[in-house]
Amino acid sequence: MAERRRDERGGRDAREDAGAVGEPWRRRVHAEEADAWDELVVTARRTVSDGLVVGTSGNVSVRVGDIVLVTPSGVRYDRLTPDDTVGVDLDGRQVLGTLLPTSELPMHLAVYRSTDAYAVVHTHAVHATAVSTLVPELPSVHYMSGALGGPVRVAPYATYGTEELAENMLQALADRSACLLQNHGTIAYGTSLEQAFDRTAQLEWMCRLWLTASSVPGLSPTLLSEEQVAEAGERLRGYGQRRG
Repeated sequence: MAERRRDERGGRDAREDAGAVGEPWRRRVHAEEADAWDELVVTARRTVSDGLVVGTSGNVSVRVGDIVLVTPSGVRYDRLTPDDTVGVDLDGRQVLGTLLPTSELPMHLAVYRSTDAYAVVHTHAVHATAVSTLVPELPSVHYMSGALGGPVRVAPYATYGTEELAENMLQALADRSACLLQNHGTIAYGTSLEQAFDRTAQLEWMCRLWLTASSVPGLSPTLLSEEQVAEAGERLRGYGQRRG
């Protein structure tokens, strides 16, 4: 029974033993980091419940100062606890936790180094991934493209977890807050986990919309011009309730 309990805790006893020998990444989690981790776990679980990922695919991160908290590699989100907090610095050195960070860490760090992002969400959403195999850019079937900075580009394929993929992604993200990854999925960032998730969900919805409209025999969907998308983007900047 004791062995089973240790297994169910995902090897936490081993992690505690690791901490006893003084690895530098075993420093205490600060209060702000703990709150951010809780929010990260909620967001990661939502990617599963909303059908944007299956199993342990996809990953989520959030920046707290110079530390990036990120989902660990190969661990189901419903099993994550505060004891599983994983954090790295902007150079990728692990400073929190003993679980390995996601294999897509290079993509996340590239976003934080190049933008003002506070959070990043990467998924393997079905409709978005399907679109990534068909076109070099998502056709502008809806004005919500403007909320992502303009027509959504597709980053050329590269092996997951590589610097090549991170570079391809950055080029596709130029002046954008989301892009598709060819034969792979999506990535989006924002000033909060909520915004990054919402942008991811909007991108998947637009991909589903285009696939649905373009599947009608003998008809082609009407597309918006770049000017129309840009105008919508400007209007969307002030969308929602004002906070005074």
